[in-house]
Amino acid sequence: MRYTKYIVTLGLLFLSLKSVSQTQKLTNFTPGEIWKDNEGNHINAHGGGVLYSNGTYYWFGEHKGSTNDARVGVTCYSSKDLYNWKNEGVALPVSKDPNSEITSGSVIERPKVIYNKKTKKYVMWFHLELKGQGYKAARTAVATSDKPIGPYVFVRSYRPNVGNWPKGFNEEWKKNVPGEDTLKWWTPKWREAVKGGLFVRRDFARGQMARDMQLFVDDDGKGYHIHSSEDNLTLHVSELTDDYLDFTSNYITIAPAGHNEAPALFKQNGVYYLITSGCTGWDPNAARSFKATSMWGPWESLGNPCIGKDADITFDSQSTYILPVAGKKDAFIFMADRWRPKNPIDGRYIWLPIKLENGKPVLEWKDKWTLNDF
Repeated sequence: MRYTKYIVTLGLLFLSLKSVSQTQKLTNFTPGEIWKDNEGNHINAHGGGVLYSNGTYYWFGEHKGSTNDARVGVTCYSSKDLYNWKNEGVALPVSKDPNSEITSGSVIERPKVIYNKKTKKYVMWFHLELKGQGYKAARTAVATSDKPIGPYVFVRSYRPNVGNWPKGFNEEWKKNVPGEDTLKWWTPKWREAVKGGLFVRRDFARGQMARDMQLFVDDDGKGYHIHSSEDNLTLHVSELTDDYLDFTSNYITIAPAGHNEAPALFKQNGVYYLITSGCTGWDPNAARSFKATSMWGPWESLGNPCIGKDADITFDSQSTYILPVAGKKDAFIFMADRWRPKNPIDGRYIWLPIKLENGKPVLEWKDKWTLNDF
């Protein structure tokens, strides 16, 4: 009997110690390490973005399992200090209806949420690929909720800017050029053709492609949707309607044929800064950066913002969001994913402070850091 009581006591002690370890408060960031939530599980919010609302941060991301398609949906975590995160569950679940655009097995990527002060709705946008079609659909989708943690209700998916030309588009570029679509890719003539609207014209009637995406709300409340378009060759910046649920007809192209994806945007002292990646599938590459004094450009290329060891592969990661730290002036966190395509659930998170040096964003690796480093 004493032996049994001893075993039970040890078991209870183990469970108690496990509970303490799970709820132990974090006081720093350790990029690339397993980041546990309040339940002791690795945070499952990949390709994510963060909303700050009423004193709380909400982190939304892709739920990953053994595959990269959507089997659960978009997850949400909340935090008061950015170090410690509470699992709030599934904000947008995949649909059980096999005919739904967001049915299990579809591709739901890079969810971002913004709050609309006029409608008092939380608005989520994400990149959507239809089940069984690979990356052919190239759509963006929207869902809404009355609460930051959801549940979000799927509204519809879009190919943006149907029947609309980009701002400043040359009248000559609107005309089809015979034989232009047969040009060999990556040649000088082909690059000029892309700049002259080759793919914009191709998708004019059915809407422009929208893959990796980002949301940005400016100081005046105007919302923007930034996405990789034209077969991931060119970035598009599109203005959202006042309710953030649709597109106006205003949009521009950035770096045509530059092959940019994974856009992440922030604004400091009246200047807009954009960090992107190249297109190398799941493999990391060197980040790129741009700046402009207007969302409508012109956008100036600034080169790779990363410095030091592994700068040429963005510290083995890819950008997803740039988070302004509430209450700290000019404090921005670069959020990125370290993808693990063979075991997606093991994907890690790279959060690093952004510095501005000589008018350019700079990212330097840190094994450990805190918000006091700003």
